[in-house]
Amino acid sequence: MKRQIPIFLVFVFGVFMVFQYFSPHEASEWIYKFLMDWIYIIGIFAMALGIWSLIHVSYDKIKHKRHDWGYSVVTLAALFTMMFFGITGFNENGEWGFYFMTQEGLTNPMFRNFFNHILVPIETTMFSLLAFFIASAAYRAFRARNVLATMLLVSALIVMLRFNPYFGDTFGFYMNKTAAWLLNVPNMAAKRAILIGIGLGMVGTALKVILGIERGYMGKG
Repeated sequence: MKRQIPIFLVFVFGVFMVFQYFSPHEASEWIYKFLMDWIYIIGIFAMALGIWSLIHVSYDKIKHKRHDWGYSVVTLAALFTMMFFGITGFNENGEWGFYFMTQEGLTNPMFRNFFNHILVPIETTMFSLLAFFIASAAYRAFRARNVLATMLLVSALIVMLRFNPYFGDTFGFYMNKTAAWLLNVPNMAAKRAILIGIGLGMVGTALKVILGIERGYMGKG
């Protein structure tokens, strides 16, 4: 029963969500919105589970002094610091306190300072590093090894250089027209083919889950 009940529930709700999409009845719409409200509840429990897992893994790493355990110390310190400042703050009357279900914590100056001056620069640094990986991948992909690679290289140069102001009005006009054709015809066709493939893969995976063929969501048990 421990495995049959989840499979049965997934089948029932999966089939309902499929038929609900094609049903214009008000009752079907109401049930759909009611079930969608559970996403927030599931998301809250998933977030709590993720926080507990992070704390458990980090504590175990610190306890046994595994490789780079110092980073786990920083992670836990940052986690509890942001949680503390996120649930404390001043209300409209200027009184300091704990606020679990209101927005006072988000206006806490310390919370905003940690967010704006630590988290945002870290995210900016991570995304800026991606530019070097993208440049390296582009260099490997754009090497003219064969006809297809040469076509890719020429197309990429046209698209990237279409805004160059030194080409002049006439040559720049044809560059823009050519780049627009490349983006709207062959590029769009390839994007649509990829999206169709992704859609078919999603449908196939959903059917496998609904029919109980794919049971990875139940874990190893």
